[in-house]
Amino acid sequence: MNVIRYITHPNVAIDPRVPVAKWQLSDEGRRRAMAMLSQPWIQTVDRIISSDETKALETAQILGTHLDLKVEVRTGIGENDRTSTGFVPPDEFELLADAFFERPHDSVRGWERAIDAQTRITAGLADLLDDQRASASCTAVVGHGAVGTLWFCHLTNQEIDRRHDQPGQGCYYRLDGASRAVTHPWRPIDDMAVN
Repeated sequence: MNVIRYITHPNVAIDPRVPVAKWQLSDEGRRRAMAMLSQPWIQTVDRIISSDETKALETAQILGTHLDLKVEVRTGIGENDRTSTGFVPPDEFELLADAFFERPHDSVRGWERAIDAQTRITAGLADLLDDQRASASCTAVVGHGAVGTLWFCHLTNQEIDRRHDQPGQGCYYRLDGASRAVTHPWRPIDDMAVN
């Protein structure tokens, strides 16, 4: 069975002086990533793919070290490009994120358009749904909330909408690669549900 779990990095250490793509996991984020290793499904993972952004890589490397698996790094599956604004305070960020999802065909203050980010993440992970070698694997894709939500919307044939967004950093959903059906929505990585 081809199972894919899309996992978002947990909590990050926010530093306005550092480009967002270089932010690292916070102590709480590392604690949560370590707690994820107790999930009952972790031992079934036989392939790990990660965004090339630091916070995702750190999460993937914690998983890879635990399972003694090499992490495959992909450059095309990073978070939506927000370099035009860089760091913005949390309240302002939430308003921009709302607009990003509400107007997917528009660039919000120079951000990558949601529709373009969706096309990019879908193309960047398409082989996981078509690759014959994936037919009997359990792949963990470690990435980011916005593009993970955009892929979720694509997979479930729903319009881009923030109501499908993860409830917080450090969540995952499960996908049956053969049927392309999402078999459960977002769950926290440290919630010990079986799946």
